[in-house]
Amino acid sequence: MTLKLYVDRISPSCREVIIFCKLNGIDFEEVTISLSKHQQLSPEFQEVNPIKQVPAIMDGIFKLSESHAILRYLAFAFPGIADHWYPADLYKRAKVESVLDWQRTTFPRGPASYVFYSVSAPAVGLPLNTKAAARTEKNLIASLATIESVWLQKKGRFLLGNDQPSIADLSLACEIMTLEIVDEKDRERILGPFKRVLKWLDDTKNAMEPHFEEVHSTLSEIKEKLQKQRNAAGSKITQSGRKPDLQSKM
Repeated sequence: MTLKLYVDRISPSCREVIIFCKLNGIDFEEVTISLSKHQQLSPEFQEVNPIKQVPAIMDGIFKLSESHAILRYLAFAFPGIADHWYPADLYKRAKVESVLDWQRTTFPRGPASYVFYSVSAPAVGLPLNTKAAARTEKNLIASLATIESVWLQKKGRFLLGNDQPSIADLSLACEIMTLEIVDEKDRERILGPFKRVLKWLDDTKNAMEPHFEEVHSTLSEIKEKLQKQRNAAGSKITQSGRKPDLQSKM
């Protein structure tokens, strides 16, 4: 039976699973679960994942959720997956796990939270929150500093000084790519000071082409849609703020 991926490409966790499958020639059926339409709450999807989150997979009768667990499973369940993705060597694998655990505990929804509070909240009927955006930006910058000073080393193009990417590179890069949705000046302000992070991000993209770019093209579509919504909202505010024309009685 074909592997089924239950995903929404707006989610970095979903994008990493899709890209991994494409990169490694894993045949799959992509089942879109629209988060904006709350399809993750449907009874049908709860049969796949009772936690009501994406991504989730179904491999025959086997069901699994949580993106990092899915990546680990895929790395072992399908033949021909290169060892660099999730090393068999205990010590190398433990290092990859340390990055994955750090990402989940210290970097949770970092870029996604900043994008939500600063750009995309109105798309779900909520106001922008500048205070929350500033707070998440501060945490995000601190995390980027850790990537630059700890996880990226002088040797090797990828995390942990490796010459080839692991699932940790894939997962972290997909999360940081969420910043593509914000204005260029804001992205430059946040990422610009971290030259090694930017170099690593470019190396990761290049190592995973053409699939990395294709899957992340969704972000450009989202950015364009949000811009149109902001323009429409600004137009309404401008029109409502105009004083009515009064005809002279003279």
